[in-house]
Amino acid sequence: MRSTLSGFKWSRWGKGIIAGILLAGAIQLPAMADSATGTHVRVAMYLDLGSTYKSTIPAVTLKADSSWGAGPRTGAGDWIQLAPGQSARFSVDGYKVKALESADWKTVSAAVKKLQGTTDKPVAFARNSAGGTIYEVYTGPYANASEAQKAVDRVAGSVSAWLKGQNPSVHGNYYVSAGSFGSQGEAQAVLGTLSTSGSGAFVVMTGPQQYAVWVGGAASEAEQGVLQAQLAQTFPQMSWSPVSQTGTAIILHSDVTLNLDTPSPVDHYELSGNDATLLIRDGDDSLLQLVERSGRKYRGDFEISRYNGQLALVNEVQLEQYLYSVLGAEMSSSWPQESLKAQAVAARSYALYNVSLNKYKVAGLVDTTLSQVYNGAEKEADSTVLAVDSTAGEVMMADGKVVEGIFSSNSGGVTADSTEAWNSFNPVYSSVPSKEDEVTQASLKSWYHVLLSNGATGYVREDNTAMSGGSTAAGLSKLTVSTSSVMVRPLPLIQSDVDPVAKLNPGDQAIVLDKVDESSAYSWIRGPYSSAELLKSLKGKTATEFSSPIMNLEITQRGPSGRVTQVKANGQILDVKYPDAFRSALNGLPSTLFDIATTGRYTVQSAGGVTTNGTAASGTPVLTSSGVKTWTGGNMVVMDGNNVARVIDQSNEFLFVGKGFGHGIGMSQWGAKGMAEAGYDYRQILQHYYQNVTIVKE
Repeated sequence: MRSTLSGFKWSRWGKGIIAGILLAGAIQLPAMADSATGTHVRVAMYLDLGSTYKSTIPAVTLKADSSWGAGPRTGAGDWIQLAPGQSARFSVDGYKVKALESADWKTVSAAVKKLQGTTDKPVAFARNSAGGTIYEVYTGPYANASEAQKAVDRVAGSVSAWLKGQNPSVHGNYYVSAGSFGSQGEAQAVLGTLSTSGSGAFVVMTGPQQYAVWVGGAASEAEQGVLQAQLAQTFPQMSWSPVSQTGTAIILHSDVTLNLDTPSPVDHYELSGNDATLLIRDGDDSLLQLVERSGRKYRGDFEISRYNGQLALVNEVQLEQYLYSVLGAEMSSSWPQESLKAQAVAARSYALYNVSLNKYKVAGLVDTTLSQVYNGAEKEADSTVLAVDSTAGEVMMADGKVVEGIFSSNSGGVTADSTEAWNSFNPVYSSVPSKEDEVTQASLKSWYHVLLSNGATGYVREDNTAMSGGSTAAGLSKLTVSTSSVMVRPLPLIQSDVDPVAKLNPGDQAIVLDKVDESSAYSWIRGPYSSAELLKSLKGKTATEFSSPIMNLEITQRGPSGRVTQVKANGQILDVKYPDAFRSALNGLPSTLFDIATTGRYTVQSAGGVTTNGTAASGTPVLTSSGVKTWTGGNMVVMDGNNVARVIDQSNEFLFVGKGFGHGIGMSQWGAKGMAEAGYDYRQILQHYYQNVTIVKE
């Protein structure tokens, strides 16, 4: 079902103001489908998705309800066996900064807490010594030695209160081995005899029931050679040899990072080896729980590896099981089954299209909105499983290839043309109407934009008021508050973290300037934003930096759907990388289907059709119901010939009024819900939003 775009009508915000001026003052898992395909997808977590891979976490904590274990992907069997309910931590070896060591737990705890609030994320280890337990704090790993060296000063500044003469230093992954042993006990005995000044000593797994003792880590091969010579002189009875960085090994630690109130050791396995890969798997088809992802439980296996010197964590899971979760995260499981089935086919197509691209280097997908939201088994429900199973294997295709199946939350009444988001043309993503997006508003209240007696303005929800029947000399209606402690909000939505403009009580009155929808995924208002706020948001997001105050911000070009494709500030083009980047560049707008109203400017049209721009400033002559007066500041209300009011003030801020949530390309999820409620099946929904596609079972 292909629809053509029929005249999208812009709101009055985009038309300018033709004005006369008025002075005013627990998890239950559904059964898995037997028909699930054998295709697996790889979903990466904790990526800082800039130009290069950068992990956002130093270690991960896992556990399972069944027996579970870990071993090299290329090896036979698990090197590590773990009991049901047992927690264990995993990380990768690399360049780190040793921040400090201390026998005093309070010192270590305070330093770790401080570092947790910085970009240099900490891990704390405990080791036994002749004098008792020593705690060591490390940050990293970092991409290379240079990055680690840069971090030294940052770390020193963060923990300066607890250093007590120590100096943070770079530690690398160059080690010297004291030999191999047949049991962990033998290795521990050798470890106890070593006293290496300034160098750590560790028990290391080199295979199933195979152990070694390493000393290090030096930051370079040269330092490794010096360390070996020193050890040979100090412990001549041992046979010292440099450790190769090829192969796979697991350094064993006792981790005390998780509970900073009291030391609570947890086994920590640090993967070593340039190309080493550790596969973590559970038994009896139970689930692996990832503590650092809010304790969520996941199907499939986890893979630990090192990429760009840092931790790479990937959940490897069967495609259909992955989709069970994606559907529940991307759509409400209570939505109509046909909309869930449309989402299942779109999400499956998206996953298969991207899995082969490997665009995140370690995986083809991530677990955030940059791919598809994936929150593990907690988002599975009977309805999502049914939608996936009933469309098993179905994908969209065009020109013999799987279509990416891009979608967004709400297209605001019309989907975006592909050129309006990322400067690329794809005929599958042509702009089409999506009037069913309005279902978003079905259960929401309307809000009144009101002017208070003190000149302040804001929004009051309709169910807290009653129209009093009175009006102003200019014909604007008045309302009376009917309940106690009614909040006047800066925007037409409840924001618990934003202070209200005012609080009204029964009998209080206000002048009604407008009645608007509650801000939602379909219709929204943001701002007003000052020049300073916008300049801060624009920084680093345009090819040309703007340093002067923004006095004028105007839309100078729109795409086929009406979305903004060009904006000028003070007459200069905001040269963002692609049009959809206006969302983040302009302080996080929900979509690019918007218009801009400047709070400090207005347009007056004379009887002869000549227009002039006015700027809110004290001393401006204004026409009131009692004649011409001089405006002395505060808010001013301007009205057009249809008695539509708008507030003008001296701040010259910028108000954004728009529709839709997301880039708008492809299927609108709210639109799919509306179409399903109107009786369309999932194939009709998909073929409305994606042009010239066929739905096939792969």
